[in-house]
Amino acid sequence: MAAFPNLNSDAGLKKLDEHLLTRSYITGYQASKDDITVFTALDKPPTSQYVNASRWYNHIDALLRISGVSAEGSGVIVEGSAPVVEEAAATPPAADSKDAADEEDDDDVDLFGEETEEEKKAAEERAASVKASTKKKESGKSSVLIDIKPWDDETDMKKLEEAVRSIQMEGLFWGASKLVPVGYGIKKLQIMCTIVDDLVSVDTMIEEQLTVEPINEFVQSSGKSSVLIDIKPWDDETDMKKLEEAVRSILMEGLFWGASKLVPVGYGIKKLQIMCTIVDDLVSVDTMIEEQLTVEPINEYVQSCDIVAFNKT
Repeated sequence: MAAFPNLNSDAGLKKLDEHLLTRSYITGYQASKDDITVFTALDKPPTSQYVNASRWYNHIDALLRISGVSAEGSGVIVEGSAPVVEEAAATPPAADSKDAADEEDDDDVDLFGEETEEEKKAAEERAASVKASTKKKESGKSSVLIDIKPWDDETDMKKLEEAVRSIQMEGLFWGASKLVPVGYGIKKLQIMCTIVDDLVSVDTMIEEQLTVEPINEFVQSSGKSSVLIDIKPWDDETDMKKLEEAVRSILMEGLFWGASKLVPVGYGIKKLQIMCTIVDDLVSVDTMIEEQLTVEPINEYVQSCDIVAFNKT
């Protein structure tokens, strides 16, 4: 089990960076709830000083916005962080039950004599019973990171979060949360939830509960989308820092730039992969690319732009 000190301290970030030097994820070989636990414990993205942690953070941020994370993970401890709320276990896991059954079997077996027909039959019945009980698998669960944006910088974010957490339904478990600046003095609520897939639809919950009365007093109800954009430079001599600064200089109502990372594309060239959130009624990504990202003065750095992923939130 991985363990980290306060991740919002230099010592914590250094340990996280060292941990990710030879790993793509906190534990295992795919994104899991361990990554989400660490992600939500960070108040802000790691700076470029922590190369490995910054790369991992941007990757997890993109995964959560696009597809979500469902792998369980093997466990992680972060000092001072709020754990992701999970369903309280009403019964022991099937694996534990199986272990207990195996221990019972071990107690009943005579290691120094031959097993009688009655003992053999009883052992087979117990094994069949355990096998049948383990067939009843729990419904799949998903961990979802939801961005909830207020109307303006005067919205009471504490009341907004209370309103969100007041939504209670079978199969929905609210987890850790944090406030993330989005610009113009506005902060959005980023909150984790775990859902039982067969019982809860996130899209339905957003449409029928998060954007209707009384919660829409705090939550902006306009449709929004998260967009991942690939921005390719002219060559390997392009100043990628200036390229990103030029891209982020594009400011308009309903456009919020997010995390970014540089991705190698070959021949020493790296492309900029950057997230943005748009209010659908106010911003067209296609128009922004045609009229802003590929014209002067930004086309001094940018050769082409492509939309990699488009996800309505």
